[in-house]
Amino acid sequence: MLIPARMSEAEEQRWVNVMLDKLAAQESRRTLGDTELAERARRLSEQYFDGRARPASVRWVTNQNTRWGSCTPSEGSIRLSHRLQGMPEYVVDYVLVHELAHLLVPGHGPRFWELLEAYPRTERARGYLEGVVAAERLPHVPGARDESSAG
Repeated sequence: MLIPARMSEAEEQRWVNVMLDKLAAQESRRTLGDTELAERARRLSEQYFDGRARPASVRWVTNQNTRWGSCTPSEGSIRLSHRLQGMPEYVVDYVLVHELAHLLVPGHGPRFWELLEAYPRTERARGYLEGVVAAERLPHVPGARDESSAG
């Protein structure tokens, strides 16, 4: 978050809290429940796979911190990491399409990637997720402020 350098620490903290509250409110409005997530998966399967990918369950999970999603084809279950909540819709849709494709083709061979070509934002979504991973690796400097916004 960029803030004017002239703000006092108290003003800065107040402004950060206001903005975090606004972001949290936006995210809570955008977050899909498991039922909506399953419906979205059904629609995406219809749109990109002629309805052939039919998951038995689709749900958010909080125990996936190194993967965005996972699929168990034998059970027909798809799980998405809670870290995707609040990300752009096209990113969540990409992960859903990716996992739906695994119901049709296990593994990441050429046939799998051919299926994903049907989703037009695959490359963009992958780039977004790669950026998130890269940003998570950046060092965090406590108390650092961006002075470039001083005006």
